[in-house]
Amino acid sequence: MSLQGVLPILPTPFTSDGAVDEGSMRRLIDFELEVGAHGVSVLGFMGEAHRLAGFERKQVVAASVEQASGAFPVWVGVLAFGAAGAIEQAREAQALGASGAFVAPPPIQSDQAIFDYYASVAEAVEIPIAIHDFPESFKTILSAELIARMGNEIEGVRYIKLEDYPALEKMSRIQEHAPDAIGIFGGLGGMYFLEELQRGSHGIMTGFSWPEVLVSVYNAFRSGDVAGAAAIFDRYVPLIRYEFQPKIGLAYRKHVYHERGIIDTTFIRPPGMQICDYTRAELTAAIERVGFSLNRTGAQTVAPAS
Repeated sequence: MSLQGVLPILPTPFTSDGAVDEGSMRRLIDFELEVGAHGVSVLGFMGEAHRLAGFERKQVVAASVEQASGAFPVWVGVLAFGAAGAIEQAREAQALGASGAFVAPPPIQSDQAIFDYYASVAEAVEIPIAIHDFPESFKTILSAELIARMGNEIEGVRYIKLEDYPALEKMSRIQEHAPDAIGIFGGLGGMYFLEELQRGSHGIMTGFSWPEVLVSVYNAFRSGDVAGAAAIFDRYVPLIRYEFQPKIGLAYRKHVYHERGIIDTTFIRPPGMQICDYTRAELTAAIERVGFSLNRTGAQTVAPAS
């Protein structure tokens, strides 16, 4: 069965002294189950994977897989400077029970070298691989043609997490060259989620801290209620827009999850930006304008635009 749906990218919670907070990690998994997410993604760029020690990566993956207990898939991010490190991380994820790995490209601008890198990782594991196409963070450009070639020619490369502008145009070009070979998931905070679904995406992997919105949009769309999906998306897109700000989006999301009673602290490992009191008030106002509240715990009711 192919992977479909909303798989939120989870932040890695820390204690006030900077240690991985396994209890908060487990509550994040429980919350995503409560809101009806179709899976989760851990150790993505927003998960501060690049700031974790090896044993901490294992701790996050093991806790997530155990807490999910087979209720939905857990995908794990892989980020390394070479194939050996990427293979090690992917094998570790597989051994800990992960359902798949989304793999960042190597820091090199050569189509053949990138192809060989993904082929090596895919051949080393049995779990499916998703290409993580996010040049703003990884500084590697992947053409639509290269992505399609990898989907067509590398058996284990099954999906792509597409976060390269213009995302919608690139999505259509990939589909043109590999119409059935690679499933496309959106990202970019959910900014283009409705349009991605309309163009045939499998779903979304992103870090928006109100995942019940994305789940509601997805479920309405998949049930055939395209107008209903659009009405929900249109109501909440101002909040999606505000939260999806480069460099500081993680701080917004940790603040929201903390205020919603899911994680214990907003700690971000350095170097990382924090938000000021003015920004916190501004974010709270954006949340309240769409009918949500930081004073309520658990999943909140999602309503269409009036």
